[in-house]
Amino acid sequence: MSDLRQIAFYGKGGIGKSTTSQNTLSALAEMGQRILIVGCDPKADSTRLILHSKAQDTILSLAADAGSVEDLELDDVMKVGYRDIRCVESGGPEPGVGCAGRGVITSINFLEEEGAYDGVDYVSYDVLGDVVCGGFAMPIRENKAQEIYIVMSGEMMAMYAANNISKGILKYANSGGVRLGGLVCNERQTDKEYELADSLAKKLGTTLIHFVPRDNIVQHAELRRMTVIEYAPDSKQANEYRQLAQKVHANKGNGTIPTPITMDELEDLLMQHGIMKQVDESQVGKTAADLAA
Repeated sequence: MSDLRQIAFYGKGGIGKSTTSQNTLSALAEMGQRILIVGCDPKADSTRLILHSKAQDTILSLAADAGSVEDLELDDVMKVGYRDIRCVESGGPEPGVGCAGRGVITSINFLEEEGAYDGVDYVSYDVLGDVVCGGFAMPIRENKAQEIYIVMSGEMMAMYAANNISKGILKYANSGGVRLGGLVCNERQTDKEYELADSLAKKLGTTLIHFVPRDNIVQHAELRRMTVIEYAPDSKQANEYRQLAQKVHANKGNGTIPTPITMDELEDLLMQHGIMKQVDESQVGKTAADLAA
């Protein structure tokens, strides 16, 4: 267990986190690393490209059918996909009912007790959204994930989420060993995106570990429920994910305790790069007719 790398991919919903993580993990498996993915998103889409399936049965849904999680066996919840990557989805409750973080806590405890982490080099947690719920912060709070990689873009809300996640890491960094491994920018082709991502990384005291360019081949692969690594192994995009995987693999021990910034500092960063214009407060509240007069 001492050589086990426990990493986690966090990021704003819809940012391409699960796609980025599954392609990166596929590239690590291609390098000979033994991988376990623990999906921590109620959508249960953290393993679909590895398993070539719509959605994997989750621990919570299987436990509900069986009566309790104690009635499950490891083989009931763990599937093996591309390049022998082990896949588990924690699942969550129906929308609007209960705490989705419960699935994360239940899953990790069950997997540890059942020996799911034995014989693997990497355990990867794929965690949705923002660190506002203690359940989703579980991999950080309980010192499960040692390295956090935040997937973001040059969009303001993705940067806001990255900063907020950094606050969650900072909260638990001193009581445990969790560190920020770096930012991964999943390109959305916004203005000055690389410069913004790199500047935010510096502000947070970390590095922009990789800038993943936008390419339609990612969508083509996803429609076939495959990673780009598997669907188009000789493509330029596949090589981008391989570079990211190599950087993650070489990053052991290089994580940092983040230095989150305020909302004002984030807006200042956007203004410095010409993304947000300074608001003239004397004009606030005036109608178009007033301004035209």
